[in-house]
Amino acid sequence: MGTMKVLIITDGTETIQSIALNIQEALNAINSEKKTTAKICPAHEFHGKELLPSELFLIGCETPSPSSFAWLEEMLSHINLASRKCGVFSVNTKTVNYLRSILKDSEAEIAEPFIAEKGAVKKADIKKWIKQITKNRG
Repeated sequence: MGTMKVLIITDGTETIQSIALNIQEALNAINSEKKTTAKICPAHEFHGKELLPSELFLIGCETPSPSSFAWLEEMLSHINLASRKCGVFSVNTKTVNYLRSILKDSEAEIAEPFIAEKGAVKKADIKKWIKQITKNRG
């Protein structure tokens, strides 16, 4: 089994960046035998091509419709990602619902979301979430 490439797209806020770093750490720990490369990409630096080699992509933001997500929203409405698995994460349900809505047209397989209530990040919860998303790989 080759290297699993994961892209984590964030709004760049401190809370979401913290969750993204924990996700990256969890991916590396869980998939050490499978070799995972997880890249964190702030949405304002996202160009679209970073998504192409990724088997799994994760999107997180603190509030619905951050300005840095304008290009991402546009791209997701015009691309078919039916063969890709996606995870969304945030600090509340309203934002998770927003993230699901921008992914709808892409047909990506959306896993159960991760919600860090009030920004509380528990590494064990993130690890459990990542295990669930990656368990059906290969």
